[in-house]
Amino acid sequence: MIDRYPIRYFLAVVDHGNFSRAAAQCHVSQPTLSVGIAKLERSLGTALFERSNRRVELTPAGARFAVHARRIEAEFNQAERSVHGQDAQATIRLGMLTTIPTAWHEALARALRPHAATERVEFVEARERDLIDRLARGRIDLALTLVRTEDDRFVAEPLFDEAYRLALSLDHPLAATSSVPAEALADNVMIARRNCEALADTSRHFTARGVRPFFAAKTANDDRALALVRAGLGVTVMPACFAQSGISMPDLAGFTLTRTIGLLVAPHADAARLRATATYGVTAALIRSLTQD
Repeated sequence: MIDRYPIRYFLAVVDHGNFSRAAAQCHVSQPTLSVGIAKLERSLGTALFERSNRRVELTPAGARFAVHARRIEAEFNQAERSVHGQDAQATIRLGMLTTIPTAWHEALARALRPHAATERVEFVEARERDLIDRLARGRIDLALTLVRTEDDRFVAEPLFDEAYRLALSLDHPLAATSSVPAEALADNVMIARRNCEALADTSRHFTARGVRPFFAAKTANDDRALALVRAGLGVTVMPACFAQSGISMPDLAGFTLTRTIGLLVAPHADAARLRATATYGVTAALIRSLTQD
């Protein structure tokens, strides 16, 4: 029989990647937590973690067990609330790709407010690779991120496709042009978006055409990148969804890369139940409406 407390210790280590921080979260000493994890591993007859001086990583068996551990802990919490006559308030951890516009975050937060009494949403912002890792480990339940057809680990619902475009200030000489070749930007200053998932592709596109610009700024903040473009400091390449006042977004001639944004469901989640939640439905409906305007 597996006790509950080692499962809680296990999930804390998964979430923090570190025994000392996991122990602090569980309000126990690190030796106590280590003993609990060892007891769980003996009960299961396999190692759950690979330990090193720097970090703790899940073994393949540990990754499989994490999926079930999340479900077990969720059921425990729901049972406790039911016994005490409390209304069930689900907590849904929603991952958000860093290259989703801030205005969409705000619109989604507003749209979800009417459902706060029954569903509590935790927003987790990260780059694509980190979101996929969190989904696989059970650290988030759902993610609004890139959907890649070659990855079949998650239940996916594509919501929209979009191209990447140039972002220019309105007083840029090419602002009124519908399609701009890379060669026309040879003498332009550029802004690098460090979190852009297409950064390597855009770099190759310009380099192949002999364009090696000076970068006036390199930022992981897309709002800041847009502000610098709007001020005329330089130009950049962004997904089309970032279109807004004060910015011109012509096509980058010959750059055909697109991205698909959608919702991915974590393996530990009951996909049918999660897709029936207000969080899932509101997010899908809102993103579709934003991209159809």
